[in-house]
This record gives sequence, structure tokens and C-alpha cells, in this order.
Amino acid sequence: MSGTTVTPPPPPPVAVRALSAYGLPAHALRILGSCGLSLVLWFSAGRAVRAALMLMGSELSHGDHRQVRLVITMFVFTLIVLNELVVMVGMLHSARGALREIQARREDGEADESMLGALNRATLVFATIYLAWSFHNQDAQEFIALDFNRQIDADAAVLAGGGAPEGGTGLVGLDPWVSLGVAVAAYLLKALFGWWYANGKVRGSGVLTTFFELAFAFYSLNALFVFTTARADWLEHRVAVAAVADWLERVSDAVPWWKDFWKAVGEVWPYFSDGLILPLVWLTVASLVYGAFAEDTRAVVRGTRLDTVADRMERTHSLTRNTVTQATGGFQERWVPPANAFRLTTRGGAALFGMFCLCYVAIRVATDYATRGVQMLIGSEQPFGWVVIGGPVEFVGDLVIMVLTVAVLAATFDIAATRSRVAGETLTA
Repeated sequence: MSGTTVTPPPPPPVAVRALSAYGLPAHALRILGSCGLSLVLWFSAGRAVRAALMLMGSELSHGDHRQVRLVITMFVFTLIVLNELVVMVGMLHSARGALREIQARREDGEADESMLGALNRATLVFATIYLAWSFHNQDAQEFIALDFNRQIDADAAVLAGGGAPEGGTGLVGLDPWVSLGVAVAAYLLKALFGWWYANGKVRGSGVLTTFFELAFAFYSLNALFVFTTARADWLEHRVAVAAVADWLERVSDAVPWWKDFWKAVGEVWPYFSDGLILPLVWLTVASLVYGAFAEDTRAVVRGTRLDTVADRMERTHSLTRNTVTQATGGFQERWVPPANAFRLTTRGGAALFGMFCLCYVAIRVATDYATRGVQMLIGSEQPFGWVVIGGPVEFVGDLVIMVLTVAVLAATFDIAATRSRVAGETLTA
């Protein structure tokens, strides 16, 4: 009709407007600008607690009643690992308010999850991922190195007197039977707190379940290390085992490309793992904190042809399902969360996955070169000067890496979630 004007429809809200995958670095910097201070405070507090626990564990592991001390030392090491989980979840949770996906949920009337709620829910799966990918090995190496350096003078005197040094043995010197007994107690407590958490009985029961899950794993590993080492020494002397080892060696020599193939795989795998797999593992943790799926096996195949196979599997006998679950448990704990994280990024397109991995690796490479530049700029004219200077420089480098990584993780989740929301899908726990 003449004389009338057609008013264009209003633009969609910013919270549900699709974000470009190529804008990931800019979006990460925007998130960093919104919550950078809280990220720095979380990381700094976590490192302070970590340093205090490291010193406490090293101090407690030496002296009279050594077995009792080693039980407590393993307890302190469990707290060290739990501190890492809590700090990472806290950093991710502090960036929650800057995400457009979270803002859209608030507009839909969804209540914000508290920090304790995020810890209860996220740390349970996070601990499984942490153990499955052996992230605790770095914590153990740092603890052993600190203890060895603090005991080096005492160990030198002990060696001069013909004794056995104790430096660096705080995590491996526990009697296997004592370790096994504590592991059983930790398992029972884990089951108790896990039942309370599943039934909503006690606040914080999820974090306590995580703690005793870690304690059970570490005390069990200590006992298994002693038993399996003794068994391996026994097996090495058996004729049948020696014959099989010799046969495998001859087969390897007979196939000309066999050793070269596995050598090439060994050279490529660290780059593949550090550049593609580990970013997805940490994105899994981010998706846990922000309320998306992470450990659901069905979520990996949902919407694909394998979804039909999963339906048939669920209709099989319970014994069959339990057998398959037990047989593939280690595989699921290690690979299902990254697979879900990969599917999350693919919702934002292949470009998002590529940009995410590129940013993840670039942060570490750039920080490494920057740290080397600072070291060259400061120099090392004073003897043992880096014993004093190295700690602060390393702290700043780790701070930059973690803060930027959290911002990239949050931005990646936000882009994938908003693009899914525009497509009519939502990512929830």
C-alpha cells in the first residue's frame, strides 16, 4: 500500500548472533579484557598454595616414623593435584560471565551455576581426564626435583657414611602393603561421598569424591609399582618370556620397514598430541565447566550412522553391556572426552577447530621465545644467579600461558555454542 513503510525485522540479539571462527583471537582478547584480573588472581593464588604444599610435603617426608610420614606425604601430593583441578575450574568459571552463550542462557531464565556446583560436577570428570592423560606426572616430577634439591646436602652426608639417600623418594618409598591398605580406605570413602553426591546429601561431596578418587589412584599406583616391578624382574628370567622377546626381535629385524615406521611414528606423535589432542582435552574441561557434554559416549556418535548401532547396543543383555563397558573403560576415559570436544568445535566449522589449535600452540611457542629473550636480556653474569631469577621468570611465563589459554578455551566454546544456538541447538549438561 502506498504511503506505508515496511519496517525491517529487528536484528537478532547479540547473545545469539553467530560469531566468526576467524574472530577467535579477537573474541579471546575481549574475554581476557573482561575478566583478566580474576584470572591472574586465581592463577597466583593457586601457585602460592601449590608452593606451600610442595614445601610441606618435602618437609614431612623425612624424619622418624618414615612410613607414617610417607602416608601423609602422599596425602599432601593428592592435595597438590586437587589444587590444580580447582584452580583450572576456578579460572574457567571466572570467565563465565563474559560468554555470550551464558548471557543467552540468562535471558532464557536459566540460573547461574555457583562455583561450588561447578567444582562438584566438573572436577569428578576432570580428575579422570587428568589421570588418564598422566598430567599428574609433571606434578610428581616437580615434587621429586624439589625434594631432591632440598635434601642434597643431607644425602651427601648419608652417602659418605654408607647409608641410602632419601631425597626424591617421598612418593615411592611407601611400603606397598601400607599403600594398599590406605588405597582400600580411600576407595570406600570415595564410594561413600560419591553416593552422597549422587543423592544430593552433602554440599561439596563432589569435590570430596574427587579427592578420594585421586588418593585411591595414587596409593594404588604406589603399591602396583612395587608389585609389578618385582613381577617384571621375575618374568625377565623365565625361559618362555626370553624366547618370546627374542622372537619379536627377530621378526622386527626381518621386516625392513618395521623399525623405521615406528621410529617415524614416535617422532611425529608428540607434535600431533601437543598440537591437536591436548587442546581438545583442555576444551573438554572448559565444556564441563560451562555445562556441555563431555563424557557421554553417545554424544560422540549422536546424529551419525553409528547412533543406530548404539541403540542396538542398549537393547542387548545387561551382561553384554557391562562386559563391553569394562573392556573399553580405559579407552573411553582417555578418548571419549576429546572426541566430544572435537565434535563441539566442528559445530562451529572446520575453521574454528583449526584456529583453536593454532592459537593454543602459538601461545606456547610465543611465550617460549619471549622467555628465552628475557633470559638473554638479563644474562647470567652472576654465579647461580638464575637460581634466584629463574623462579619469577618461569612464574610469569606460566601465568601468560594459562591466562591466554583459558581465554582461548572460553572463546572457542562460546563461538561453537552460539553457532549451535543459532542453528536451533543448545549445549547443556
